[in-house]
Amino acid sequence: MLQNKSSFHSKAIRYNECYRVPKLMFGVLVLLMAVACSAKPHVVKFTENTLSEKTNKIYVVSHDWHTGFIIPKNKIQHLIPALTKRFDNVELLEFGWGDKGFYQSRKMTASLVFSAIFWPTESVVHVVALSGSAHRFFAGSKIEPVYLSDEGYNSLLKYISNSFRRNEEKEIIELEKGLYGDSQFYAGEGDYFLMNTCNKWTAKGLKSAGMDIRTTFTLTSGGVMDYLQLQNKARIYARND
Repeated sequence: MLQNKSSFHSKAIRYNECYRVPKLMFGVLVLLMAVACSAKPHVVKFTENTLSEKTNKIYVVSHDWHTGFIIPKNKIQHLIPALTKRFDNVELLEFGWGDKGFYQSRKMTASLVFSAIFWPTESVVHVVALSGSAHRFFAGSKIEPVYLSDEGYNSLLKYISNSFRRNEEKEIIELEKGLYGDSQFYAGEGDYFLMNTCNKWTAKGLKSAGMDIRTTFTLTSGGVMDYLQLQNKARIYARND
């Protein structure tokens, strides 16, 4: 009897050891999900009039793995006046958010990729002045239109503005020159990590605008663009019905 108890106890120990790592990994995943749900910049909550017409058109652009918003400058400059001084005589601006080290680097390395994915790092906002139309400027990229009500539009603009980190004087913080064209990096609000990616940032912006996209696991550009394609197909179908 004692031997059976000892054998059972030994098996129980081995069982717990076998499942200790998966339990730990599950706990870490739950923690990451909880952190990701509250990670900055936060979704802007608003109450929309269901009868409001969605007459405002912006664009979401996908550069392979990364997505961003294309917004008329005159719609957001009242929230970020510094953009008017930095980007003169342009109509459209592209906004992207991402990891500070990886996004600004001109050379991709394994350490930058690992750090960006698995370790919370500072973020930046990338702003690009578009010359000409969005489709002409980004001829090699996927672009989807987004139609918003006035309330949704204003909520999205507030979300983008909240994505910039401010100094003590409430001014945005200019960093390095941008990646292409007339562009600029600025200090971002919030940390970049596995569950708070550049594409989740875009999804949270769409959520702020009143769209029903699920932000928790929308971490890839494909997830964002697939959602918008379905929305636009449904819009066309409803208009032709």
